[in-house]
Amino acid sequence: MGKKDKTAKGGKEEETAAPEAADAVPYATRVKFCSVIARPLADEKLSKKVLKLAKKAAKRKQLKRGVKEVVKAIRKNVKGLCIMAGDISPIDVITHIPVVCEDSKIPYIYVPSKEELGAAALSKRPTSCMLILPKPPKAGSADAAETAEFDEAYAEVEKKLKAAEGT
Repeated sequence: MGKKDKTAKGGKEEETAAPEAADAVPYATRVKFCSVIARPLADEKLSKKVLKLAKKAAKRKQLKRGVKEVVKAIRKNVKGLCIMAGDISPIDVITHIPVVCEDSKIPYIYVPSKEELGAAALSKRPTSCMLILPKPPKAGSADAAETAEFDEAYAEVEKKLKAAEGT
């Protein structure tokens, strides 16, 4: 195990805070690392909204993470919004998901970074794809205001995803 550096004055431990991934790398740079087939790709504003919605869904346990879990849920006719990372390598890992989504009439979109997608899912690991569910799997004791806020954000993002797919 490593030691923490002590400063010369006072002998207090100093920890450096790592910058957030979204603030450290500009959107235009993250887009450069996306695959050619990552279409429709969310613009900067929509990307922030989608990731914010994913964070809310993760807190409410309305999220399926990873390729196997997402495909399994879609094949069981679970509805929702599918979000995929555009910088997956090799991209062949997730190329079948848009086809499955289109067959099930589920809106999908790509975001530029798998690290941001993982962070939005409240995970320490990068995530290649996720499915945001419109309703929680089990009826729990959710705050009414929180539920209304989530439903409003979900409806707004769903409308924008359907518009993005149409173009």
